[in-house]
Amino acid sequence: MILETLGAAVVQWLNYHHLLYFWTAAREGSITAAAAKLHLTQPTVSGQIRALERALKARLFERAGRSLRLTDAGRLVYRHADEIFGIGRELIDALRDRPRGRPMEFTVGVADTLPKILVHRLLAPAFAPGEEIRLTCVEGDPDHLLAQLALHDLDLVVSDHPANPRLGMKAFNHLLGDSGVTFFAAPALAARHRRGFPRSLSGAPMLLPHGTTTLRRALEQWFDDRGISPRVRGEFADSGLLKAFGAQGDGIFAAPTAVEREVRRMYGVGVVGREPAIRERFYAISVERRVKHPAVVAITAQARRTLGA
Repeated sequence: MILETLGAAVVQWLNYHHLLYFWTAAREGSITAAAAKLHLTQPTVSGQIRALERALKARLFERAGRSLRLTDAGRLVYRHADEIFGIGRELIDALRDRPRGRPMEFTVGVADTLPKILVHRLLAPAFAPGEEIRLTCVEGDPDHLLAQLALHDLDLVVSDHPANPRLGMKAFNHLLGDSGVTFFAAPALAARHRRGFPRSLSGAPMLLPHGTTTLRRALEQWFDDRGISPRVRGEFADSGLLKAFGAQGDGIFAAPTAVEREVRRMYGVGVVGREPAIRERFYAISVERRVKHPAVVAITAQARRTLGA
């Protein structure tokens, strides 16, 4: 009796017709377009969405000029609504004896400081045979990505440092492993500075990550500790662009030793030297309810085998 009463209360609280109108408006980008899609009048759709907002006690849309934009609450509701109606379509397909054809969604935030080659290696196990996965990668500032993770817009964040506790969110840092650093350069430049490494880096043209990234701080500390003063020729926020300049002979750059073979093959560069004392760590960051996602399990297991966490 208690369960029946509780169940009835939940159904009354969340009206799925209201949710459908909201979901359609969010997908179509306006109330007018949603009304046309649903073959309803615009006031009807607007009224149903307002009823949903009253039930949820949250604003779901805000005006952006003549168009609508989802609020933070609206993005969270839309994400769950998308899953709900996706499962509904899957149920209909199953009843009609049709193939499911709906891969599991897996949305990953990737810190823009990470080398793309390393990101590919870390995320590749998500495509392992078995569960069909549709991967979406979103690149950006780590703190911004963690805010999206807290709203459940992302299933996972991959970063070179753990979640900042000052953000006040409940997050779980899964250490994937770490790596030393290799210094690379175009073949002629690498040959010129290979002898006498690391002292040979003093006065050498250097390309560095921009800002206060983990690798940038580690490199500067290492230079200071050894009295090495390279000639900084460029700073880059994008690690791929940094390597492209390095491949053209514009300077020496550093990347994780874990992807040394791939960097040499893709960019045609040579090794100046290796420094195991400079360590880069890599983390998979998730919220509690996402830790059992099969793609996350595959990624962490493979990364720990290859990176030795």
